[in-house]
Amino acid sequence: MSPTGVPGSDLHLELGAAGGRRAALVLALREAVREGRLAPGTRLPPYRSLAADLGIARNTVADAYAELVAEGWLTSRQGSGTRVADRVAAPAPGPLRPAAPPPLPYDLVQGRPDPGSFPRGPWLASARRALTEAPHEAFGTRDPQGRAELRRALAEYLARVRGVRTSPDRIVVCSGAAHALRLLARAVGTGRPWAVEAYGLPFHRSLLAEAGVRTVPVDVDGDGLRPAELPPGAGAVLLTPAHQFPTGGPLHPERRTGVLEWARSSGGLVVEDDYDGEFRYDRRPVGAVQGLDPERTVLVGSVSKSLSPALRLGWLCPPASLVDRIVAAKGEREPYASATEQLTLADFLACGAYDRHVRGMRRRHRARRDRLAAVLAERVPEVRVTGIAAGLHAVLELPPGTERAVLAAASRHGVATEGLASYRHPDALGPTRPDGLVVGYATPPERLYGAALDALCAALAEGLGERRRAPAP
Repeated sequence: MSPTGVPGSDLHLELGAAGGRRAALVLALREAVREGRLAPGTRLPPYRSLAADLGIARNTVADAYAELVAEGWLTSRQGSGTRVADRVAAPAPGPLRPAAPPPLPYDLVQGRPDPGSFPRGPWLASARRALTEAPHEAFGTRDPQGRAELRRALAEYLARVRGVRTSPDRIVVCSGAAHALRLLARAVGTGRPWAVEAYGLPFHRSLLAEAGVRTVPVDVDGDGLRPAELPPGAGAVLLTPAHQFPTGGPLHPERRTGVLEWARSSGGLVVEDDYDGEFRYDRRPVGAVQGLDPERTVLVGSVSKSLSPALRLGWLCPPASLVDRIVAAKGEREPYASATEQLTLADFLACGAYDRHVRGMRRRHRARRDRLAAVLAERVPEVRVTGIAAGLHAVLELPPGTERAVLAAASRHGVATEGLASYRHPDALGPTRPDGLVVGYATPPERLYGAALDALCAALAEGLGERRRAPAP
C-alpha cells in the first residue's frame, strides 16, 4: 500500500488456507503491521475495495477490521477510515553495515569538483531542447554503442579541443572511466598483464584486478612514465599523459613516441586516461596521444571532473578493430548511461555551453590554485607545491618522514586529504617520490575555501612541528 494511505489504493496480502477467510485476513494484517510493512498511520483500503481485490465477502473484511481495532492494532474513526494504530511500532531493523564516520568539514580530496558549480540553468535548457527534439525511438530499446547524437558531438569536440582522430562510429559511450576500464578488460582479454604507472589511482588497479588483469608498475619521474621499462609481454599500458596522476606534469614528447613504439613492436595497446585534459593553466594545451596513432591507442574520457560524477557519462575512442568487441562486452541492453542524459550532453556540447562552462571553471580553478600556492608560500614555506600547471589538485612535497604526522594532524584539524604514498603501486621497485600530500582544491564551496586553507596550514605546521620535536634516533 502507498505510504500516503490514499483511499482505494492497493494492498498486497497473502492469505493462508487454514482457519477460514476471516482468520486468514486477520493474521495477514496483524503480521504486516508487526513486521513494519504497514507503518503507523497508514490508511487501509475501504471494505469494498479490499474485498473485491481479495475475492472475499465485504462483511468478512469488516469483521477482520473490527477485531483488529478491538485488539489495538488498528483505529477507526468516522470520516477518517481505518488506519494502523500510531502506538504500534515496528522493531527497528539492525544496521546492515557499520555506520560510516561523519565526513570531515574541509574536503581537500583530489578529483572532486564543487557540486555547487554544476551549470543547472544551461543544463536544463539543453535538457528541454533535447527532450523536445528527441525522436520517439530514443525512448525505446537503446543502442549499446551510445546515442548517435552524442557520438557525433563528441567526435567534433574531441577533435577540436584534444586533437583526437576519430569518428562517431568509432566512439563507444559508457558511464565513466571505471566502466570503460572494465569494458576494455573484457574486450582485450586477461591473458596478458597491463603495465601501469608506479604512481596512480588505486581504484583503477583494484577494478582491473577484479576483472582478472594483473598490473605491472612502471617507474615515473618528472617527464612521466619511462617507456624503456615497459614489459614486452604486457597487453596494454594505462597512463595519464596529459597530466600524470597524481604527481603532475605531461608525458615528455620523446616518451610519447617511445610508448607508441612499444605498442607497435609488442602488439600492446595504449590506454590513455584523459581525466582532466581540459584544465591547464600555465602551459600550452597538450593534445591526446591518441591523435598520434589511433590504431594503437584507446582514449578514455568522462564529464566527472568537468561537470559532475553524478551524470555517469563517459566515452572510449578505440581502434576500429576493438569497437565491436567493446560493444559486445557491454551487451545488447545498455544498462548504464541514460539515453536522455546522452541527448542532453549532445546538445550541451553542440550549443557551446560545455565550452563556456569549462572556460569558466578553468578561471575559477586557476584562482584557487594560485591562492593555495600563495598561502602555503607565506605560512608554510618549507612545503614545495608541485604538479600545478594543470588539473584540479596539487602535490605538496614534505620533508622526509613527515607524511604520516601531517596526515594525522590534518584529520585532527578537520581536513580530508591523502598522502602521496597511498598512490604508489604495492609492487613498485623503483625510487619512491618524496613524502607529500595530494590536495584537491576544487571541491570546497567558495565560502569554506579560506577556512579550509587555514586548517590545512595549521595541520602542516603541527605535523611538521611534531617531526622537528621528535627525539633523534
